[in-house]
Amino acid sequence: MNSVDTLIHARWVIPVTQDDPVLEYHSIAVHDGKIVNILPTDEAREQYQGDIENDYPHHAILPGLINAHTHASMSLFKGIADDLHLMDWLNNHIWPMEQKWINEEFIYDGSELAIAEMLRAGTTCFNDMYFFPDITARVARDAGIRACVGLIVLDFPTVWASSADEYIEKGLDLRDRYRSDTLIHTAFAPHAPYTVSDEPLKRLRVLSDEMDLPIHIHVHETKAEVDIAVNNDGIRPLKRLNELGLVSPNLLAVHMTQLNDDEITMLAEAGSHVVHCPESNLKLASGYCQVQKLLDAGINVAMGTDSAASNNDLNMVGEMHTAALVGKAVAGDAAAMTAAQTLRMATINGAKALGLDTITGSLETGKFADMIAIDFNNLELSPVYNPVSHIIYSCDREQVTDVWVAGKHLLKERALTTLDEQKIMNKTRIWNDKIKQSHKI
Repeated sequence: MNSVDTLIHARWVIPVTQDDPVLEYHSIAVHDGKIVNILPTDEAREQYQGDIENDYPHHAILPGLINAHTHASMSLFKGIADDLHLMDWLNNHIWPMEQKWINEEFIYDGSELAIAEMLRAGTTCFNDMYFFPDITARVARDAGIRACVGLIVLDFPTVWASSADEYIEKGLDLRDRYRSDTLIHTAFAPHAPYTVSDEPLKRLRVLSDEMDLPIHIHVHETKAEVDIAVNNDGIRPLKRLNELGLVSPNLLAVHMTQLNDDEITMLAEAGSHVVHCPESNLKLASGYCQVQKLLDAGINVAMGTDSAASNNDLNMVGEMHTAALVGKAVAGDAAAMTAAQTLRMATINGAKALGLDTITGSLETGKFADMIAIDFNNLELSPVYNPVSHIIYSCDREQVTDVWVAGKHLLKERALTTLDEQKIMNKTRIWNDKIKQSHKI
């Protein structure tokens, strides 16, 4: 009999692999943080002995969810400026608040809050874009969650850097620091075409090509953004990025609610990725991403929540539900955005977009054991004919009971194991009081 660190027996294993199988009464053997076998439970009990052995007789085990677009520490701004248009929200509320409050302590406490919420909703990897990415990386590393930390770039000075060149240099230093880390990854993160000029974008394109790092950027988020660019520059933002060489397999274009057929063809031919943020797009009335059209064109579409300041949660389970329903309405086709397609967007597609699909995003031998357990033993999820359908259309984050990253049990029966929930709540209340009093909210 083979000894392994962990042996997990489940009612269903949903690996999110080719042909989208649902494996009944299967087990997962984990050793040194990686999956060494997935096999029927009867065989697993004969072949393996785990130092830890857990039974999940009413659960589905599936890959951890990948939140492909976040601004994690903005969780401390949750609910602070609701029911506003995007540019009003940014110019008159969020950016002034950031100027007043953003510092290392804010990023640390906000990142802890966000990571705790994400773990309790089944997220095992997130792709971030915000200030002090070194702090977010440290918090993520300490919590044990997988993260792709954005090396943010802007034209204008902030508390993090004074110029585009300084943003880039500080980002490169951070990239070097975590270059060999198994949990922390990096991506270039220029904020948007309207906040980053040509020269920094050209430099990022060269660096991205040399280092094979993703370029994570907001693009075509609203009609107003596109119209302003055309009026000012005579060119749509995506075309400008293409002329600068950024439309490539390394591009992660976030939001993309304003696309014409030629642009969809351009993205498909370039092998670029799109990150869909349905709830943030809806709340800010930014528009609708034509997800099924993108998928039909062969474009890899991942999914993200955006920040808790514009969503207002970091719940990828809920995001999948919204994405599937809105996707059908936008396509005018009830067969669009199937449950299996939607689950892929929140798992393996996110891994592909981040260049991490060889190590995470699906349950396969040799990949890290980044996985979650969803409990189906409740009235709300009964009866069960198709567990994947239930995950998308009936489930909520409260049914996520357990989370593992690289085999480490980070959420156990809904309790966080590496983060102090009460301490996070206490620090959040202090920030709440300070911000509320200062802004007379």
